[in-house]
Amino acid sequence: MHEEMQRVAQVKVPVERAKAAIDLLADYQGRVIELSRIRREAIEEAAASGMSQSEIAALLGVSRGRVGQLASQGPPPERAFFGTDLMTISLGGKYEAGKSPEENPGEVVAREDLGNFDRLRKLLATLKLDAHYEVIPPSGMVNLNRDNHVVVCGPRLSPIIAQVLEGDDYLRFEKDSAWHLVDLKTEERFRSPMDEDGSAADYGYLARLPRLDGRGTFLYAAGIHAIGANGVVHYLENNLPELYREVRTRRFSTLISCRYDPKTLEVLESKRVTPLYRHEG
Repeated sequence: MHEEMQRVAQVKVPVERAKAAIDLLADYQGRVIELSRIRREAIEEAAASGMSQSEIAALLGVSRGRVGQLASQGPPPERAFFGTDLMTISLGGKYEAGKSPEENPGEVVAREDLGNFDRLRKLLATLKLDAHYEVIPPSGMVNLNRDNHVVVCGPRLSPIIAQVLEGDDYLRFEKDSAWHLVDLKTEERFRSPMDEDGSAADYGYLARLPRLDGRGTFLYAAGIHAIGANGVVHYLENNLPELYREVRTRRFSTLISCRYDPKTLEVLESKRVTPLYRHEG
């Protein structure tokens, strides 16, 4: 008997044994989903390299029809862009406006960021991933050292995030008369049209950045204004397969522009405006 199952079977208290079995089943089910994703991706890569289904079937020891089934089972390969288990979406929080410290102001999240979580949750569901969100307190303290993590929070709200962003040699948030984004390679500055002429458009930053413990990465999205992050999410909704093929799970950063409906705040268009800067050579 597998060691993990044997450990569960030896739990003496029945209810605790049942709970241990439930937890182990969930772990195994998660592994099955991820393995089916890996299998699907491998078959797709073999086909893309020029191998026929008959050739793949012969090497796998299955029928040609079975190869077709395996190629469509499991979540799509781009699921790996996000993670392998329950996703945590960290949203930047601020104190309620207009309240003094003596009034114990609550922590609030921008409407746009809550919308981002909802859109991300739906996108992740198509990849067979669940998600929940947490609010980064106004102090900006957030634990970056964990797997399956997306952060949606501008550097002005979190000194930790600002510190990590300093490590990007290609793109940077900067502030003079207003916050804006800079391509350090071309020296081009991307200023929000919202600040320039009031147009319903903004820029966002999308990246996979290193954790502080050096043991992994986290996904990061932020806009010059909150709506800019919505543009990043819109871009992911419409370009994830292509983006994953380009960067897989390696570190990168890029800038996204977006246009939105000023009445509904719905993003109408998003596109990449800089190269996909790869941070790992």
